[in-house]
Amino acid sequence: MDPADADGFLAVDSGGSGLRVVAGTAGRGALGMRTSREPVRTGARGIDPGHFMEQLVPMARALAAETGVRRPRVVVVGAAGLATLGDGLRDELPAALARELGTRTVALAADAVTAYVGALGPRPGAVVAAGTGLIAIGTDLTRWRRADGWGHLLGDCGGGAWIGRAGLEAALRAHDGRDGGSARLLARAEEQFGPVSGLPGALYPRPDRPAVLASFAPQVAAACADGDPVAADVMRAAARHMADSAAAVCPGAGEARVAVTGGLLKLGDALVAPLEEELAQRLPHARRVMAEGDPLDGSVRVATGLATGSLALPGDKAMLWVTTPPES
Repeated sequence: MDPADADGFLAVDSGGSGLRVVAGTAGRGALGMRTSREPVRTGARGIDPGHFMEQLVPMARALAAETGVRRPRVVVVGAAGLATLGDGLRDELPAALARELGTRTVALAADAVTAYVGALGPRPGAVVAAGTGLIAIGTDLTRWRRADGWGHLLGDCGGGAWIGRAGLEAALRAHDGRDGGSARLLARAEEQFGPVSGLPGALYPRPDRPAVLASFAPQVAAACADGDPVAADVMRAAARHMADSAAAVCPGAGEARVAVTGGLLKLGDALVAPLEEELAQRLPHARRVMAEGDPLDGSVRVATGLATGSLALPGDKAMLWVTTPPES
């Protein structure tokens, strides 16, 4: 084994936009990164381990040539949907990584966990990951707790798709002449999508409905900034939902921290200002902090902790599962 591989690792972030892979060592940190824009497929058994390996192995070999980490002892995979779609990865990935890369320790983590670790590190608290969807995760360092993350039909309350749908509902109310409508949001909806009478037919058949709905969230935030009271109510409600989820998972004692991460923060003060107020009201004992990093940073932190034997996070098969593949 190359001396650099003794504490070498691969850290992976797998999500809806593809794969990001970092190679490094515990002693020197991240040494190189590769990116694929092709998301890993899902099938009858959830996330497809074969397709995952088809993408990872060429990137790992390219990184080996660049960094010298040819047989990473630790591989950490942070994957969107792991909790409910991870059976195939758990069954097949450890042996495949041992066979192809010589890996000795594999950690499979829900992307909410890597978002948490990237934002706060191994500290007690709560993290709200807010993008198209929304999930909150918290820990007291003895167990994980999660709230929401149920998808755009059943939950993800306060996320981008939720805000966009609420804004479009207000637009349609104005179109119909019902109470609670917003003429300003109606105008913005027709500017973005065309006549709203055609919106159901254009939206319902789309396989990417959550993303389409979320694409209207910036319009809701802009209408709020322009003084539209209906849009302001939507943004306040979104902030309240986010704080509710954070409060559901945040430890009630000790020096808990709370952070918010994800692309939804790009909506600016229309969301951030009411969110700060709601978090202060719901979690007065928790210290509000800025996220230190993103989910890939979280995967790197988990990998470094495993490589050095210092990982101080609770295990959970659905959330953070660490295994040693059998000798081949």
